[in-house]
Amino acid sequence: MSLTRRTFLTIGPISGLITVSGRAEGHHEVAFAAQPAAVAASSMPAESFPSHAPALAREMVAVSHGNVARVRELLGSRPALAKASWDWGYGDWETALGAAAHVGNREIAQLILEAGAPPTIFSAAALGQLAAVQALIAASPGVQRTKGPHGIPLLDHAKFGGATEVVKYLQSLGDAEPRYTDEGLSDADRAAILGTYAYGASATERMTVSVNARGSLVIERAGTTERNLFHLGSRVFHPPGAEAVRIRFGSGEKAASVTIEDGSLIVAARRLS
Repeated sequence: MSLTRRTFLTIGPISGLITVSGRAEGHHEVAFAAQPAAVAASSMPAESFPSHAPALAREMVAVSHGNVARVRELLGSRPALAKASWDWGYGDWETALGAAAHVGNREIAQLILEAGAPPTIFSAAALGQLAAVQALIAASPGVQRTKGPHGIPLLDHAKFGGATEVVKYLQSLGDAEPRYTDEGLSDADRAAILGTYAYGASATERMTVSVNARGSLVIERAGTTERNLFHLGSRVFHPPGAEAVRIRFGSGEKAASVTIEDGSLIVAARRLS
């Protein structure tokens, strides 16, 4: 995810020349010269500097699902990315550690923990840390019912991590595998809501409802990540990781509108096609 680069010259406020040297794929390091010297050309850091670029945080979370080589590279460049998090939409926040944990990738999870990420009950479950899981549940009864990123249950983290003893323990509790409601949707209702809706004049102010390659019903704002839709009935849905959000489609053979309610934020969009 390359960032726009511009050369710049700047004299630092603390008696030395600050030079910013560009590194691969938009990563930068700042070097402080001991004495003012000849002014050198260098690359401009991201607009978010000194905060990490959002694109970098997003990439860290994305690759933590399975790209161990890239995870090592990113952590080597920016160790604090071990604590990176990203909102995939509607408040479905996921950390780098959460990504590794819910797919059961122990190698990446260990790398991220070693780099300073705080452990969680989900990482403990995926890594087979039975005593830690038991202690957390004892300290916060009912926490086993809390869903992880994308609404993935705690028990699934243990299953995907191959943590047999943790799986047995969580199964014994009887409630560590909560699932979303997803009512059946008739062919007529599905056809009625498919299409593109606009809530503004810009080409990016569009919401498209479609069926993806996996056969799942999804909604996607132009330029962002598609989100699955879980049907609560009567053409009302919510996306993963955001049970409180409501996505409501109009009635009729072709729904004329969709309204997205996210707390105090209400976005109404009209059908374009």
